[in-house]
Amino acid sequence: MNRRTEVTPPSLLSALQSHLWFASCPADLQEALVERSRLWHLKAGETLFERGDEHDGLCCVVAGALKVGSTSPRDGSRRLTLYVEPYQWFGEIALIDRKPRSQDAVADTDATVLVVSRAALEPWLDAHPQYWRDIARLACGKVRLMLMALEDNASLSTEQQLARRLIFAATSYGLAVQPTLRRRLRLPQDYLARMLGVSRQTINKALKSLASSRVIAVHYAEIEILDVQALAAKAGPFDEALWGGLAATDPGLKPPGA
Repeated sequence: MNRRTEVTPPSLLSALQSHLWFASCPADLQEALVERSRLWHLKAGETLFERGDEHDGLCCVVAGALKVGSTSPRDGSRRLTLYVEPYQWFGEIALIDRKPRSQDAVADTDATVLVVSRAALEPWLDAHPQYWRDIARLACGKVRLMLMALEDNASLSTEQQLARRLIFAATSYGLAVQPTLRRRLRLPQDYLARMLGVSRQTINKALKSLASSRVIAVHYAEIEILDVQALAAKAGPFDEALWGGLAATDPGLKPPGA
């Protein structure tokens, strides 16, 4: 497939620094990632990589959004693991373990993705091994989120899980250097159902419950957060770092249960 690509401009560095992980990396690593990358332009529905593809480096969405997930070999159902928006990084697992991609990454809208190929990045990391730890930190952050999702699935109602997912999406999972709250989220009901591993009917029922309480409003392919405090109360207690990201958007918010 012939994708349109271009050299990454150095001016993109400041925008990338809006993500907490990238901003916390040493300047040498930040510059190396930008210098060794290219921007890939994808049309909506176009695949960045597929499950089973050879590992080929680190990626960051800089415009648009990508769906990262997999298809069940048992019944063909689709699972949505991550909905990746600017300036979120992904692809680090395959870079570390050198195994094939474990999931598909597909553009949900027209998108631009910064891609640092393995061939360009790995020799530099091997020459500067101290920076492999920073790549591992990125992976560890994903593992923590996945473990949290597993715990939520085992112990919380669908409505609670939904409230938490909306908060996480609205605050960029607490990973924005300058915390902001997005009140309108592009999260169609089908996507939410696949994220939580439930039917669309179940998600529809949970959304209607939140909407009837004026916590959210449901629009075509979008969710609007109307009452952040009430949504946080529905979500219940959660990770201190993620709560900190939400609280930073509004000093008047009170922790759930306070």
